[in-house]
Amino acid sequence: MSAAPEPVAVRTLAAGAVVRGARPGDEQGILACIQALAVYEREPDAVQNTAEMIAETLFGDDPHAFAHVVERDGRIVGLALWFLTYSTWTGRHGIWLEDLFVFESERGSGYGTALISELAALCVQRGYTRLEWTVLDWNAPSIAFYRSIGAAPMDEWTTQRLDGATLGALAARVR
Repeated sequence: MSAAPEPVAVRTLAAGAVVRGARPGDEQGILACIQALAVYEREPDAVQNTAEMIAETLFGDDPHAFAHVVERDGRIVGLALWFLTYSTWTGRHGIWLEDLFVFESERGSGYGTALISELAALCVQRGYTRLEWTVLDWNAPSIAFYRSIGAAPMDEWTTQRLDGATLGALAARVR
């Protein structure tokens, strides 16, 4: 079963926008969304990604990450970037939503709902059992949006991370 989105009919949204699967040529627009999200999340210098890296990741020979975009007037104004997960308990794949972003000037038009609805539809279509993501504790507008679409917090779970020097130090233990 391929993880890549099947060709999907472009769905028309408010103000002449469309939601669709990302395609080659979208890299700069996707990167602009990622950079704007980093600014919103108070980490403007954290993005190391490039348009070339996005091209390889999303459109290379063996993609493992995927994206849907909202495009309006030839410009990408919203992004849902995702990849597959697997639940050992359900024995099924799911989708991990890494980034959901809509430019502030475009919010309130239903674009975020359209993006996350596309992923929910993909889950149902493919028999995936979960659509999951994290949200920063201080991001009240996003939390309110997620509650409005029926998402439930997983309060008993805490995200863990290894990166940088700690990732390298742990990896060195296998030598």
